[in-house]
Amino acid sequence: MPDVPRLLMLVGAATPPGRLANAVAYAADAARAAGPGIEVDILNLADTPVEICDGRALDAYAAPTRQAVARIAGAAAVLIAAPVYRASYPGVLKNLLDTTPVEALQNKPVGILAMGGSPHHYLAVDSQLRAVLAWFGALVAPTAVYITGADFRDGKLAAERARRDLAALVETLIVLSRRLGPAALGPKPLAAQFT
Repeated sequence: MPDVPRLLMLVGAATPPGRLANAVAYAADAARAAGPGIEVDILNLADTPVEICDGRALDAYAAPTRQAVARIAGAAAVLIAAPVYRASYPGVLKNLLDTTPVEALQNKPVGILAMGGSPHHYLAVDSQLRAVLAWFGALVAPTAVYITGADFRDGKLAAERARRDLAALVETLIVLSRRLGPAALGPKPLAAQFT
């Protein structure tokens, strides 16, 4: 991994950009402020057509799908932002992860930003997405950030707690990506052993 990490911030929703995308924009600004030369790449699934995963080899998909996966694979760390939909994360995000090979996230620092309608759903995305990321062998940050509509004012992330927590999560991803570099930690994830 380079000395200047490239952070991918993935907005995992198909809805037009709104509050979650604004929270990711705040995270991108926090990353750029964390140190000189931090490269930030924002991949918003509302703007990126990813084909339905159907078991084909990755090179059989159209260019936009291959490019989305390449952006994940080429990042030093990934922040996945997802809304809570029906007590889980959206299908468009699951579809992209289903298309992504294990190696793209293996040993890669990943943070989770979840957004729900109320504080009562804070574990929905975190618990389910962590299980999928474990399948990849990703290095998931120990804590996630959870936000609700109450954390916004005029569409912008305004709550001091949310802003502080999101900046801390971004800093965690930067630190992990710099300290770990391309290290292979532990055995291969089971998903990579049996393919």
